[in-house]
Amino acid sequence: MSPSNSASKNPPVTDEVLYKDKTYERVREGLADILNLRSGHSTKGGSKQSVFYNPIQQFNRDLSVLAIRAFAEDLAVIRRARHERRVERLGRDGKKGTKRKRGDVAAHENLDHVNGNKRLERPGTSGRPEQSNTSSLAESVEQTQVQHGSSPIISSTTVANPPIADDWGTAASDPPHPNGHIEGRQSADGIAPNTQHEDGTDHGAEQNGSPTIRTPQIRILDALSATGLRALRYVKEIPYVTSVTANDISSSATASIKLNAEYNGITDKIQPTTGDAKSLMYHTVAHTTDLFSVIDLDPYGTAVPFLDAAVQAVHDGGLLCVTCTDAGVFASVGFPEKTFSQYGGVSWKGTQGHEAGLRLILNAVATSAARYGLAIEPLLSLNIDFYARLFVRIRRSPADVKFLASTTMIVYNCDHGCGSFSTQYLAQSRDREDKNGGKFYTHSLAQGPSARPFCDHCGFKTHLAGPMWGGPLHNPQFITKILAIVPSLDNKVYATIPRIEGMLTLALNETLFQESQQLSPSESGEATPIIPLDPALRDPHPFFFNPSILARTLHCSVPSDAALRGALLGLGYRTTRSHTEPGSIRTDAPWDVIWEIMREWVRQKHPIKAGALKKGMAGFEIMRKDRSNRQLEDKKQELRKILAEAETVQSLQAAIDAALFCLSKTGTEAEGNKEQDGASLEGSNGTQCHELKVNFDERLGKEAAGKKIVRYQMNPRPDWGPMSKAKAMFPSAVWRPLAASISIAVIIVYSWLGGPAGFQAAEWSSQKVFPQQNTLQPIPQKIWQINFDHPEWKDERLQKSVRSWTAKNPSYQHVILDEEAGRQFVQRHYSHDSYILNTYLELGSTILRADYLRYLVLAAEGEIYSDLYTDAIQPIDS
Repeated sequence: MSPSNSASKNPPVTDEVLYKDKTYERVREGLADILNLRSGHSTKGGSKQSVFYNPIQQFNRDLSVLAIRAFAEDLAVIRRARHERRVERLGRDGKKGTKRKRGDVAAHENLDHVNGNKRLERPGTSGRPEQSNTSSLAESVEQTQVQHGSSPIISSTTVANPPIADDWGTAASDPPHPNGHIEGRQSADGIAPNTQHEDGTDHGAEQNGSPTIRTPQIRILDALSATGLRALRYVKEIPYVTSVTANDISSSATASIKLNAEYNGITDKIQPTTGDAKSLMYHTVAHTTDLFSVIDLDPYGTAVPFLDAAVQAVHDGGLLCVTCTDAGVFASVGFPEKTFSQYGGVSWKGTQGHEAGLRLILNAVATSAARYGLAIEPLLSLNIDFYARLFVRIRRSPADVKFLASTTMIVYNCDHGCGSFSTQYLAQSRDREDKNGGKFYTHSLAQGPSARPFCDHCGFKTHLAGPMWGGPLHNPQFITKILAIVPSLDNKVYATIPRIEGMLTLALNETLFQESQQLSPSESGEATPIIPLDPALRDPHPFFFNPSILARTLHCSVPSDAALRGALLGLGYRTTRSHTEPGSIRTDAPWDVIWEIMREWVRQKHPIKAGALKKGMAGFEIMRKDRSNRQLEDKKQELRKILAEAETVQSLQAAIDAALFCLSKTGTEAEGNKEQDGASLEGSNGTQCHELKVNFDERLGKEAAGKKIVRYQMNPRPDWGPMSKAKAMFPSAVWRPLAASISIAVIIVYSWLGGPAGFQAAEWSSQKVFPQQNTLQPIPQKIWQINFDHPEWKDERLQKSVRSWTAKNPSYQHVILDEEAGRQFVQRHYSHDSYILNTYLELGSTILRADYLRYLVLAAEGEIYSDLYTDAIQPIDS
C-alpha cells in the first residue's frame, strides 16, 4: 500500500473544560485526559503546540501501551500454568513426604526461578514424581524453561500500593516489603518469592485446600513523565497495572501530573515524584527491594545516561522501554566521536544507518546490563520517524552474559563504493555435547579480520562501523502477541492502529531468517507463553540493500521490486523488507549473487549507455565481472597457473595448445552440461555465480494480495519533529522583537566594518572594542531583503513592512531577492569557489538556502540586510 499522509484518522480531541473554578484546555488521547496545555509555540500552520504534549508521538504511546499489555498478559499466562501444575500436584498427592525423582524436581524448579535464581524452599521438600499427562499450558511453560533455562517468577501474593509522595527524596520511609528482605532480584511482577508449604504452594494462597490464582502485580516507572500522559494511559488501559511512579525533575510538571491524576480519578495508582530520574532509580536499588516491573525512558535526546540506573532498578525478567530521539548521532556519521562516547560504537554511512543505530542502542543497553550479570533480550526494536523505540527484557543470568561478545559485531562497509558490507563478530561461542548428551558452550576469540581493507566487489576502501548488537532485533512471538491484541481495539481510542499493524507486520517479517518457533495457540485454544530467544542466537542476515543504490552504482535503470524479488526467489533465496527504509530488500543471498543479478539485469533488460562507466568507478569494476567476460578471465588465470607450474617446454606447449583449443569454442556446449541453479554457488567468492540462471519473474516476486497495510508513513504535516526541548523562555511577544533588533544591530556593525575584509584589516586592541578609524568603510547605500516564501506578495502585512524601509530610506537602493535572483547572485559572486556554490545549490530546504544567502550577500557586498516582516522605525542614517 502506498504511504499514508495522515498521522492518524482520529486526532486527539481538544476542547475547554471548567475544573475547580478554572478553565483548562483538555486533550484526550486514548482513555486519558490531560489539562492545562496553554503554553505552546506556533507552528507554520498557526496552531499551538505545548512543549509538554507532543501529538506526533501518539504512535509511540499507543504502541507502548500495547507492548506493556502484551508483556503483562504473558506473565499472567505463566502464572496460570504454575497454578494448573500446583492444582494437579495437590490432586495427585494424597499425603506429603513422598520423595520425587531428581529429574522431576529439576523440571518443577524451572517454573520457580529466574535465570538461575532458585526459589526459596525449606529443607526436606518432597513430593511424588510428576506424571506425563500434564496440561498443555503448563507443559508448554516447562518446555520453555527446559529449552532456555529461564522464566520470570510469578508469585501468588499481592502487595499494597505504595503511598503517593510529592518528592521521592523527602517522602516518608519506604514501606517494608511484606516478605522482608530477600536476596537476589525479584520477579517481573514485583513480588519476591515468599515462604512456601512443603508441597511447594504459597502461604495464604489456598482456598478450600487448593491454591488460588491471582493476576500479576505490575509496577511501572515513567521516569521522565512531563504531564504524566503515559502514566495515565498505562493505569487506565492496562488491566494488570497496580501503580505507576510518574517522575519529573520539574516541579511544574509534577503539579501537572497531580492535576491530571485527580481529573482522571486515579490518584490511588499514580505516585507523582519530583527529582532526577537517575537518582530515583539508584535510590530504589539501594533502599528497597520493591523494584519496578517496567521502566519507561522517554527523554529529549539520548537515553544513555539513564541506562546504568535503569537496568538495576528493573525486576528480574522485567521490561525496559527506551526512546532515543538523537537520530543525528546514532544514525549518522556526522559526529562519530559523539556517537562512540554515547553508544560505545560508530554508526554507518548509508541507508542502513537507522538499523545500525538500533543496534548501537541495544549494544549500549547490553553493555550497561552485563556489568551487573544481567542479560538482555530485545523483544521489539523500531525506528520511527525521528527516533528509536525499543522494548528489552532484562534477566539476571551471568551464564547468558557470556554470549555478549559473540553477539557483538563490527561491520566492514563499502560506503564510498558499491555499498556492500560484511560482518565480523568479536568472539565465538560453540556448542558441545557432554558425556550425558547435554549441551554446553565454549567461548573463544574470533579470528580476524574477516574482510580485506578493499571491497571484494568494486575495489574501493571499506570503513568500520560498530561495535554493535549482532543478535536479533525482535522476538517474533512478542510481536505476534501484540498483533493478536490489535483486532479487539477501538479505533477511536487507538488512533494509530493502521500504522501499528503495518509496522509490526514489517518487523515480524524481518524475523523470517531467525531459527525460532512461532507463537501459536495450544490445542485447547489457550495462549502459550513467549519463549525466550536463545542467548547465543545471532541475526543471520542483518541489514538490507536498496535497489536504487545498486542501480545508481551501475548507472542503469532501477529494477522493479517484484522483478528483483522474483530473481532472488527463483534462485532459492528468501526476501523480505526492512521497516527502517522504504524500498529496501532483506535477503539471505550473498553479495556475489546480488551483484550477479544486477549484471544480468543490465545484460538482459537495460544495457548501460556507452561511456557511462569509466575506469576508477565502482560500477566499472563490478561490470568487469560480467559473465560474457568470465570465460576469458578464467582462461587467463589458467594460463598463468600453467606458466607457473610447467616444468618442461613440451608440457608447456601441450597445455597452451589445450587452452587455445578451449578458447576457440563458444562455451555454449560446455555451459549447457552444467547445472544452472542456485546449488552451483559454493561460498561467497563468486567463482560459480556466472553459472546462475537469473529470471526476472515479476509474477513470482509480486506479493500475494491480502490485507492492505500502512508500511511506511510519510510526514503528515509541516514542522514534523521532536519539537523544542522543554525549558523556561520569554514570551514570544518579547523575545521575537528582541532577537530581530539584535540581529539587525549585528548586521549593521558587520557591514560598517566592511564585511570580512574589514575584519581582517582591523587591528584589535585588548583595551578597545572597535578597530581603528582608518580601517572603517562607509555604509553602502543599499538594503537587501530575501523573499522565498511569498512570491505573489499577497500578504498585506508583508507589503506594509517592505514599504516602511523604502519610505524611511529614500536614498537607499532596495533590493529583494527571490529564489531565481538569489541563485544568480551566488553564481555571479561565488563562481570561483565551487564549495560555496555547490553547498548553496544542493541545500534541499528553502529556509536553509535563505539563511545561507543572507550571509553570502553580506560577505560579497557588505550592505544592510533586514528580514521580512521587520518594520523600519526610523531612517538608517539617523
